[in-house]
Amino acid sequence: MVILGAGPAGLVLGNLLHTSGIDCVVLERATRAEVQARSRAGFLAANTVRILDRHGLAGGLHRRGREHATCEFRTEDGRFRLDYAALGSGERHTVYPQHALVTDLLTRYLDTGGRVRFGTEALTVRDADSARPTVAVRDADGRTGSWQGRYVAGCDGRHGAARRSLPPGAVRRHHLDHGVSWLGLLAEAPPSLDAVGYAVHPRGFAGHMARTPEVTRYYLQCERGTSPDAWSEDRIWDELSLRMRAADYGPLRRGPVVHRAVIDLESDVLEPLRHGSLLLAGDAASLLSPSAAKGANLAVLEAEILALALVDDLGHGDPEGLARYSARCLEHIWRAQEFSRWMVRLLHGAHGPDGESMFQDSLRRSRLASLGSSRSCQDWFAEQYVGV
Repeated sequence: MVILGAGPAGLVLGNLLHTSGIDCVVLERATRAEVQARSRAGFLAANTVRILDRHGLAGGLHRRGREHATCEFRTEDGRFRLDYAALGSGERHTVYPQHALVTDLLTRYLDTGGRVRFGTEALTVRDADSARPTVAVRDADGRTGSWQGRYVAGCDGRHGAARRSLPPGAVRRHHLDHGVSWLGLLAEAPPSLDAVGYAVHPRGFAGHMARTPEVTRYYLQCERGTSPDAWSEDRIWDELSLRMRAADYGPLRRGPVVHRAVIDLESDVLEPLRHGSLLLAGDAASLLSPSAAKGANLAVLEAEILALALVDDLGHGDPEGLARYSARCLEHIWRAQEFSRWMVRLLHGAHGPDGESMFQDSLRRSRLASLGSSRSCQDWFAEQYVGV
């Protein structure tokens, strides 16, 4: 079994297969240090924690993660807070930075004898429609080679070799550009509020998400095509303070911005998630806008579904799980996509002709009012917000 990519999907899959006695190798283009330093999402759904618990992979997050269950909306009509653990299905998030989870998964995999080939770039997957697919690779020194297995799991992201190797017509691609861009920021500054903060402002969206007691992630809506370095730190903090209405609700705790990137909010789904012996999981299967914080959670869920199906097939000669893999995952993916789209519309002003924009903005304002006052709307939001 060849696994492409050492992110959450690839490493959960590798751990589960290795524990079950399935011979596998993970191929990763980056170095180990780079893999463990990747800054990504940090909100783990309750079901994600249950999956990791089930397989003995949750020790680190239980020791160092923090439970979280409150979000705050700041709008032109005031602010309101939702304790979503007391709503809907009564579940909460665990805040645990993704690089910490990846480090835990990688350490466990290697310590138990799992194989990872760092600095190994997958170039293409050949003969995916056969029983012995081959992955052509190139190492950090430019030497080429290949790996072969009964199956290849593409957990190498949207632009990885797995997607590139799909022949024309093998899958359908569903793509939506939400027309919104965020400047994503990581600041060495303590959180400024004890909640996830969503600020809706005429100048654009601003978001506040705690990562650790010392580090906070912020988002600022920006113009499409903005360079990550276009804004000075003073401008960033001033704009965050303005949009989050710090004058009304309290100042932000400032600190150096240590990482920044511009994110174009897009949604992308491939269907089906299997072509012969090539199976897709994580961002290779689907991409969500970060507005719903579900990418890593879907990756862990898909990895468990795929691992159990592969164990049935390779260990017990039962192919039924693999036959149903794509359909099972797509049910969760489309549900997450729908909520992601709902959140994008909730948090951002409309673009277009003046009359149309005013109409859409009035709808958005009405949605926020309902979310702040209607228990049934709040229950629905809580269930979707934490669910996968």
